[in-house]
Amino acid sequence: MVLCRAPLSLFIAPPADNSRRRSMRGRMVCLSDGSFEESQSPMKSQLVVSITGATGFIGRRLVQKLIADDHIVRILTRSRRNAQLVFPDQRFPEIVIAEEEEWSKCIEGSNAVVNLAGMPISTRWSSEVKKEIKQSRIKVTSKVVDLINKLNSSARPSVLISATAIGYYGTSETQVFDETSPSGNDYLAEVCREWETIALEVDKDVRLLLLRIGVVLGRDGGALAKMIPLFKSFAGGPLGTGKQWFSWIHVDDLVSLIYEALRNPSYKGIVNGTAPHPVRLSEMCDQLGQVMGRPSWLPVPDFVLTAVLGEGATIVLEGQKVLPVKAKELGFTYKYPFVKDALRDIISSEST
Repeated sequence: MVLCRAPLSLFIAPPADNSRRRSMRGRMVCLSDGSFEESQSPMKSQLVVSITGATGFIGRRLVQKLIADDHIVRILTRSRRNAQLVFPDQRFPEIVIAEEEEWSKCIEGSNAVVNLAGMPISTRWSSEVKKEIKQSRIKVTSKVVDLINKLNSSARPSVLISATAIGYYGTSETQVFDETSPSGNDYLAEVCREWETIALEVDKDVRLLLLRIGVVLGRDGGALAKMIPLFKSFAGGPLGTGKQWFSWIHVDDLVSLIYEALRNPSYKGIVNGTAPHPVRLSEMCDQLGQVMGRPSWLPVPDFVLTAVLGEGATIVLEGQKVLPVKAKELGFTYKYPFVKDALRDIISSEST
């Protein structure tokens, strides 16, 4: 049995010019002797996409969708070994995994770059952790932008999708935020501003989408993965007062939004990656309890979360009502616009 793992150089040889690169739609096919050749049946819409943060909760799902639709994926990582644990050769022979010294070659041969890298924020914040939360985002974004800008204009990717977060807006129980709203003045708003400022330095010929992502719901990661065990043990309930806004999105809808943005030139500027119907956290917990057949009666007091998470407790004790005005204007269709439907899908998938 021959297992094919494409060598990095096979996919990253730069074409003579940009128009030629974007017209080359043939697929690389693995032959019986382990070599590769280009298929004679070109795909009209095949993309070559380089991704940072590909091993994370969102990145894993995006990679799987792109591969399922026969696109070419290049994973930009700091650790090939860690990436191969998530995407082992035997299951994903077509994926190129590149460590930092190889990023430039990968980006040069790509149609698009998706930047999802960043240290998780759901942890206890010390001064060191806060510094790493910011720097992990800024350093990778800066490196990606610098590598894109150094390329000849004919060899640059045509689009950069760079993740940021709805923390940009700050928190409020009464205000409603959309893409035109000003930034807040807390720590997460500061992180998001600096994060976005770096991404905005990309060359103006590259279509830039700043995706301000809300709380992502899915069965294998994100906030919900931490809540489900509590409800299973009958210990689930609102966090704090429960009055704080919960601007969420199903991971499948978020991946579809990114996927659509890769192909649709109308997606540019700032887009909120949230569902159209945010809820109060108490409603979110009530709906989760109903779907799981568990009561949502045991609230978690503020002081408990503060003791566990320190200043990081603000991400669950405070929230914001964020609306995806731009996505709706662009005609994006949500599979899960309501939180109950999203939770029902996730919980039913978990039990199967």
